Amino acid sequence: MEHTQTLEVIRRGAEEILTEAALINKLERNTSLRIKAGFDPTAADLHLGHTVLINKLRQFQELGHQILFLIGDFTGMIGDPTGKNITRQPLTSEEVLNNARTYESQVFKILDPEKTSIVFNSQWMKSLGAAGLIELAAKHTVARMLERDDFHKRYTTGQPIAIHEFLYPLIQGYDSVALKADIELGGTDQKFNLLVGRQLQEIYGQEPQVVITLPLLEGLDGTQKMSKSLGNYIGITDQPADMYGKLMSISDTLMWRYYELLSTCSLNDIGKLRFQVTEGKNPRDIKMDLARELVTRFHSPTAAIQAAETFIVQFRQGKMPEEIPELTLIAHNATGLPIGNLLKDANLVASTSEALRMITQKAVRIDGEQITDKKLIIPIQTTHVYQVGKRRFAKVSVVSG
Repeated sequence: MEHTQTLEVIRRGAEEILTEAALINKLERNTSLRIKAGFDPTAADLHLGHTVLINKLRQFQELGHQILFLIGDFTGMIGDPTGKNITRQPLTSEEVLNNARTYESQVFKILDPEKTSIVFNSQWMKSLGAAGLIELAAKHTVARMLERDDFHKRYTTGQPIAIHEFLYPLIQGYDSVALKADIELGGTDQKFNLLVGRQLQEIYGQEPQVVITLPLLEGLDGTQKMSKSLGNYIGITDQPADMYGKLMSISDTLMWRYYELLSTCSLNDIGKLRFQVTEGKNPRDIKMDLARELVTRFHSPTAAIQAAETFIVQFRQGKMPEEIPELTLIAHNATGLPIGNLLKDANLVASTSEALRMITQKAVRIDGEQITDKKLIIPIQTTHVYQVGKRRFAKVSVVSG
């Protein structure tokens, strides 16, 4: 592939390339480059937001380059302060390792294992030791750290910043030194950390890496970035029907964002699809093609076909699913079980806060009737069918504890 075509592939979906001239220089050497991307195992499951970056790694693999998939088991115990207005609670080593194991199995749904090196930054950080960490800390200043937007905001508003949080960007940057990275990928919110990597490589006598930032994918709500804690995510291990249904629930506008960042369709083909919509084609049909593509990628063609059939029967024909999970929940209070707790315990939402948010959005039904009371108490010795959104159902019996 010519360098012009290669650049087109790399530019697609990228927010910024620092610098493109350096990237071209590295590509012109016609050697396999070392492409680094780091993931802190802060949760057990990856979602489609993570795959924006992983898809770009796959493109680099197809261009003949070596992928360094870095699992930040050491930095994960610090907690990335990026975008946080409070000190992040560090994970235990056991939590980090458990989450890391699931990452390893999930990334190979996209990446070629033969062209991927999975590395852990504890491999070099533990041997660096206290003396090495002090030496590393001496290579950056507090003033430079406070240039970072989130640190600056917290400092000027009197919010505490723990000393260990300053170590995070330094260690992430040192990872690039340890791995001799040619290119590092990261979200737009990671730009400061990625640039620290460039600076440290120069200090350690290495050629600085090229930094490529990628946009943060909006979640199902179309506004905030996809996040499990916000309940607006699509997990790559979601069941096929659930994944398909969630994708069909996104807005017609957000659909194009998902096409550009998640689909393998060429930009030219996406442009043709946009034109078809202006000519009167139903966006729903184009969204179904996207849902089928992504379910096929993370499951199988057969699973995608079955998920589409389930969706058509369940939602376009207005029918409930043939099989609804049934469970019994215990109310330890004699008055009954709060609706938020019930929806969470029935695994219809990720948290009680999400439950209350879904009620506010008029997305919760009991036996088909929409509810709006966030303080609703479900009496004991009752059984109802609960529905959240268009896809999640459960038949729940509430009994006394």
